[in-house]
Parts: sequence; structure tokens; C-alpha cells
Amino acid sequence: MTLGADLSDTFLGSRMLTEVVRLHGSLLNAPLPLDLPGVGALRVGREHIIEQLEDYIIPRLTEIDAPLLVVVGGSTGAGKSTLVNTLVGSRVTIPGLLRPTTRSPVLVHHPEDGRWFGADRLLPELARVSQATTDQFAIQLVPSTAVPRGLAILDAPDVDSVDERNRELAAQLLAAADLWLFVTSAARYSDQVPWDHLKNAVDRNTAVALVLSRTSAEDVATVSVHLARMMAARGLKDSPLFAVPQGEVSEEGLLPASYGTEIKGWLEALAADAAARRDIVNQTVAGAVRTVTRKAFPIADAVALQVEAVGELLTVADRVYDDAQTTLLAAGRDGTLLRGDLLARWQEFVGSGELTRTLEAKVGFVRERLVNAIKGKPQQAERVGVAIEMGLEALVADHAERAAGAAAAAWRERSYGEALLRSTTDDLTRAGRGLRTRAEQEIRAWHDELQELVKHEAGDARHSARFLALGARGLAVTLGVVALAGPEVQGSAADSVRLGRTLLESTIGEAGAARVVDQARGTLARRLTTLMSAERARYLAPAAQWELKPDAPDQLRQAARRVDDLRFAAAKKGTGGHL
Repeated sequence: MTLGADLSDTFLGSRMLTEVVRLHGSLLNAPLPLDLPGVGALRVGREHIIEQLEDYIIPRLTEIDAPLLVVVGGSTGAGKSTLVNTLVGSRVTIPGLLRPTTRSPVLVHHPEDGRWFGADRLLPELARVSQATTDQFAIQLVPSTAVPRGLAILDAPDVDSVDERNRELAAQLLAAADLWLFVTSAARYSDQVPWDHLKNAVDRNTAVALVLSRTSAEDVATVSVHLARMMAARGLKDSPLFAVPQGEVSEEGLLPASYGTEIKGWLEALAADAAARRDIVNQTVAGAVRTVTRKAFPIADAVALQVEAVGELLTVADRVYDDAQTTLLAAGRDGTLLRGDLLARWQEFVGSGELTRTLEAKVGFVRERLVNAIKGKPQQAERVGVAIEMGLEALVADHAERAAGAAAAAWRERSYGEALLRSTTDDLTRAGRGLRTRAEQEIRAWHDELQELVKHEAGDARHSARFLALGARGLAVTLGVVALAGPEVQGSAADSVRLGRTLLESTIGEAGAARVVDQARGTLARRLTTLMSAERARYLAPAAQWELKPDAPDQLRQAARRVDDLRFAAAKKGTGGHL
């Protein structure tokens, strides 16, 4: 099945290119960071199809009229470089003992076709050089009039090289080819690795021609028959098979010119036949597109599992922090803090009720009793304020520490959760390093807010003797204690809390006291929630760094379907409606 002449159609070609670029973007937005079962192979597959899109499909669709790229690949010692030199008629790539294996690819093209092979087109991540190099991340461009216009020949590393980078580069270059000129020998033609690569070519419907090289003249016929049978059994029965017998290699790395005549003539015929070149490009592009879209769906399914797994981890963390936040807010309003140092400081402040009795005295006795009542009270108010701040800070830190420990323990029950914990420099097993500073700022801001509340509620009464007896600070700490105590305080703190409420009511009225207490509890709850939300957000960061978006699987599936639908429609149109 091919795309026929439709690739040359501006509208169809533009649509296909647009959708293929979208598919590429969807794959980039669909990472597989978690070590779920079977994900290793899918990661490799994802990288391969991204490379296929970047190295071949997108550049080829962008420049559909670019020269036909013939990649010469094959086994170690098969004579690939010697064949390339022989076809070109000069030493453009170094074969033999001087260079047992091609390390840096060499691309030979007609001088007038050089513009097609810039870094922004074919294999964009490989640097372009004009001199021989051993850099495995560079490609040497060699202009030669011996290569006809409309065709380029690329000498690739060995597919079975002992060097891993060579093997990777060979596979990458073959995946970027319009046509494979796959070279083997009598000694290597039955090896498994080359046939694994040829199977990939069959699966992708890539155009392939085989060359039997370095075979003695008397063995060529026998080996060729056997090789042809193997080709037919493996889906390559329609692929051309050429034979280049063993011969003497010159000092320039060339076989006698007659040894390459058949292959050279075939390539020159292709270069001269625009329709034949187009058919090969159509066949290879269509096969590559079909392979990419087919492989995209399992990747989308794997991404969905990743999204589900991350969602499960985040749900666990949310549940832990929801519980921590609930208990923290409850402790901030049920009297939990009214014990120890805070209770002692508060009871020192209100004494045995002297302040309340003073504020309830008849006007004629107020001045004298106030003077006695307020002695030392400002300092005591400050001590109460400090005790409130320290108590709340310790309360926040304790809940945050417990939540972090519980969330980390829950994540460690899953191997990928453990990996997620290790992926960040932030120690998620403990409360955040800046928590105490943030808590101190929030609680001090709450105290300032309490002072503004009592000032606002008092209104004109701020100038009254009752307000002045304690001042805004004294009333603010009183409001803080009453707010922390909750509505049903019990035990040793009960009497002193009732005195505090009486102080508020006698200064700003019963209704005013009720309002500021509710407001104080509400604003404290908001500030505590803010602090705990920041701690919760730390558990979102590891997942966020991988940009695992919930809609990524569907986006990938839809992109793959759009591309495949276009390929199918183009194939049907190109075959006159017959698939």
C-alpha cells in the first residue's frame, strides 16, 4: 500500500505534514517516567518512533522532492565502504584495515543537491562536516558529480558492530532511508542481526535491495539462490538482489569498476525516473507512517497507566494531607493548645478575675481600680502572645512532619512511588525546610489581624477606659486565647477562658465579641490551610516535573488516528479506490 502521487498534492501533503507534526508533539507530551511492568521496551519504542518522525517522516514530508536517500548498511566486513567507493569511482569513505568499521557516516551527493542535506533537514542532530572524521555525532558530506542528481548514497556503520553507538547510529540511519542497499557476504548472510533489521524493513514496508558481496565467483550462484529463498520466506521476494563477487581492492579502496556496473546502472535509472523515485518514497513513507501510528497506540495505553499510577499516588498523598489538615484545624479551635506554658501565661495575665471585676465596677471606682489592675499586664500580654505563636508553630510543624512521614510510607509501598521520592532533591519524608519560617510569618500576621479586628469592632469605644485598660495588644491575645479554646472548653482552662470572653464582651459588647471570635477562628483556619497546602504541594512537584498530563493518552490516540486516517485515504486514492 502506498500513498501514490498524492504526496505531491499540495493540500494532501500539507494536511499529512500538519498531522504528523501534531503526532510528534503528542508523543513528546507523553513520557513514561514510572518503572511500571513492561515499560522499558515501550520507552525504547517511543524513542524510536520519535526519532523516525524527526529523522525521516517530517523532513521527507517537508521536502517531498528531495533526492532519494540510499543508505548502504549491513554486517561487519561485508564490504559496504568498498562498494560505495566503487559506485562513486573514488575513495570517499575509508574501508579495509585502515578503518575496520565506519564510525562516522559519509553521505555522497551531487554538488547541486547539497542544499537538501543541511542540518535543518535530514538527521538534524548530527553535525555536518566536510572532512573525514571519527565523530559518531557528525555526518561527512561529500559532493561528487559521479552521483546523479536526485539521488544520494550514505555509507552507514555496521548493524552488528561491537561499538554500541555504531549499532545505534546504523539503526538510526537506516530508519532515515528512502531505500536500503543492504550488503552481506557469503560468510555473514545467515546471521541473525542483519535479518532482524531486514524484518524491521519489511514491517515498515521500506524499499530494500540486497547485495551479496565478498563471495567467490564460483560460490555466487549457489549462495545467491539460498539467499533469494531466505528473502522470499521473509517478505522480500520482490526486492532486487545483486551480486558483487570477491575481487582485488585497489589502494584507493575500490573494486574493479565492472563489479559495480549492475548496481550503478540500477541507481542511475532510478535517478533518471522521477516516477520510480516517487514510488519508492511513497512506499517507504507510507510504511513508516503506518508503523509509527500502529506503535503509538500501545504507548498511549502505557501513558494512561502512568497517569493512573501517578493519580493513585497523588490521591494517597491528598488523603494523608486531608486528614492532617482536618486534625490541625480541629486542634486550632478545640482547646488543644491551652495547656502547658500557654495556659500558665494566660492565667498569669487574667489572674483571679481582677481585670474582669475591675471592668465591671461602678464608674466612680474605675480610675483607681484600673491603675491597680493594669500594672504589669502589657508585659504579660506579650508573654501570652509569644506562647500562642510558639504553640501554633509547634502544632503546624508536628502535623506537617507526621503527614510527610505517612505520605512517604504510603508511596514506598509501590516501587514507582519509591522512585518518585528519589527523583527530587526535596526530602519528602520530612516537613519542608522553609515551613517554620512560613508558619512564623503566618501566625504573626494572624496576631496583627486580631489587633485590627478588636480595633475595628470597638469603634469609638477604643477611647474608653475599658479598652485602654488592656489596649489592642491585650485584647488581641485575649481574642486569640478565646478563639483557640473553642466553644466548649473543659478542665483547668475553663474558668480562665470564660474570664477572657467576659473581658471581650465587657469591652466590645456581646455581639461584637461573638463576631471577632468567629472571624479570628476563620482567619486562623485559612492561614493553617495555606501552610498545609504548601506542604501538600511538595508532593505534587515530582509528578509535575514529568508533565504527565491526564489528557495525554487521549491526545496521542487522537493524533495517531488522524494520521492513520489520512494515510488510509491517501492510499485508497492513490490506488484508484482499490486497497
